[in-house]
Amino acid sequence: MLKLAKTSLFTVAMMATALTASDILVTVNGKNITKQDAEAFVTASAPQAQFAKLDKSQQDMVVDRLVEKRLFTELAEKEGIEKKPEFQRNMDKIKEELLVNMWMKEQMDNVVVSDSEAKEFYDKNLDKFKEKATVHARHILVKDEKEAQAITDELKTLKGEALKTKFIELAKTKSTGPSGPKGGDLGSFTKGQMVPEFSKAVWNLKVGEVTSKPVKTQFGYHIIYLEDKKEASSVPYEQVKEKIVTSLKQQQFAKKIEEVAKELKSKAKIVKPKTESNTTK
Repeated sequence: MLKLAKTSLFTVAMMATALTASDILVTVNGKNITKQDAEAFVTASAPQAQFAKLDKSQQDMVVDRLVEKRLFTELAEKEGIEKKPEFQRNMDKIKEELLVNMWMKEQMDNVVVSDSEAKEFYDKNLDKFKEKATVHARHILVKDEKEAQAITDELKTLKGEALKTKFIELAKTKSTGPSGPKGGDLGSFTKGQMVPEFSKAVWNLKVGEVTSKPVKTQFGYHIIYLEDKKEASSVPYEQVKEKIVTSLKQQQFAKKIEEVAKELKSKAKIVKPKTESNTTK
């Protein structure tokens, strides 16, 4: 049993070593460069990027830069850069920045916003969480008014799916607008996003209707089909809860920092040097 236990522990230790070794990308003069190093390097340059998702050539380039950085570090150490007064002064500045940044992070991490606080903010500020009314429309755009009227007349007798199908067909074959190949689909938009004449016409339609006469704008003549309409509504609390919590945390953090700064200033001995203008008075 003892021998089996030793074997098991040895196996576990070997597995742990293997897992660690799998993170090593390259070793330079005995120093390891790991996947974690590469991730940190990539994130520092492009916060949204991930080393693991880069293609092989990009990953190789990142590793090459890290190898160079390691070699340059060794060279700088050999040439005694660390002993130079300027290096020490800069290290002191970096230390100060790091101290403040880490302290700030701790203060932010210590701020707690409860679910009830977030929900109370949401309930009191419903006007801030409104989704504007939108319409989803299609159009057929032509240059000639007579052609536009002919298309309108062709669609007048149709309803329901037959109307939508025919409209998409005509948009693909007759519309001069960029949305033509997509059956005239303009997607969803709010009031004011389209030119006034177009906007007025589309918002007066009911879902499944086509404009009774061509709508003239600076672009030509439009035949408009209203596919869907959504009235203005409130964004559900759960969708904005995280943003509310973050916002409230930032507000509390800023208030706390302001209070701490005020208290520290009141207790500190702060002396401003006399200016030339003050000494001459």
